[in-house]
Amino acid sequence: MSIETCLENRIIPINSVIEHLDIKGQYTNLAASVHLIGQLNLSKLLSQHQINTDQSLDVLSLQVGVDEAGRGPLLGSVNVAAAILPSAWSGLIEAQPLQDTPLAILTDSKQLSEKKRDSLYPLVQKHAIGYVVADIPAAVIDQVNILQATMLGMRLCTEALLEVIASQTAVINDTTKATHRVQAQILFDGNRCPDLDYAKLATLGMDKSAIDCQAWVKGDARHTSIAAASILAKVSRDQTMYELDSQHPQYGIAKHKGYPTKAHMQAIQDYGVLPEHRRSFGPVRRALENK
Repeated sequence: MSIETCLENRIIPINSVIEHLDIKGQYTNLAASVHLIGQLNLSKLLSQHQINTDQSLDVLSLQVGVDEAGRGPLLGSVNVAAAILPSAWSGLIEAQPLQDTPLAILTDSKQLSEKKRDSLYPLVQKHAIGYVVADIPAAVIDQVNILQATMLGMRLCTEALLEVIASQTAVINDTTKATHRVQAQILFDGNRCPDLDYAKLATLGMDKSAIDCQAWVKGDARHTSIAAASILAKVSRDQTMYELDSQHPQYGIAKHKGYPTKAHMQAIQDYGVLPEHRRSFGPVRRALENK
């Protein structure tokens, strides 16, 4: 029996809650729980690499795009996403690898209307080989600062995908009695890469030498995988903003999405600071000091 038949139509869910972790060698209890949700479509992964029992060694080459949404707002989480597109769809946007695919209009989420982003969101989830979205709440942003919270989200999304891929590769190796290994190229939007927990990944059989991290300035407008991640991050964050709006309609959150607009600042003055506001951000901190 081939490995494809053995593991046909396998979708591995990713659903975890992080309450503490090692940050730069220091065990840290997070001020609030970080939630990660996503999946790995194992059947698509196997089909792409055509793994079979006749191969004593096969390299699973993956390209992961990572992006964030919500660094600037005064309210709510920063959302980070990682996405793996099929290899034929993954590449520079200007080369048009997505032409004639369901994701043909995909580009930087900031360049698309909300309607187009919302239409792409389920399509990215459906066609991606794997994806993860992390929700980093305001309390954690206040605890470690917005840059480190973003880096933390990028790290956790990347590690979550690599961990599930490594664990499934181990299953494949046991089933095929062969040696398959993963080689991953991680493309982070921005000018820096997070510090991954390479020691932990090594225990899962993924050495640091097999992980190539790259920082791509304005990568969401340059590479399809990062653009896919930007859609997941942006739409998932907008969804949390609409939920908050339904709970606190007087703040007009559905319109400003937590950004420091005049209407938002007036709402803070009139109704006070919500638990979901980022207290380390200047306008919120000053509102608390002046109440």
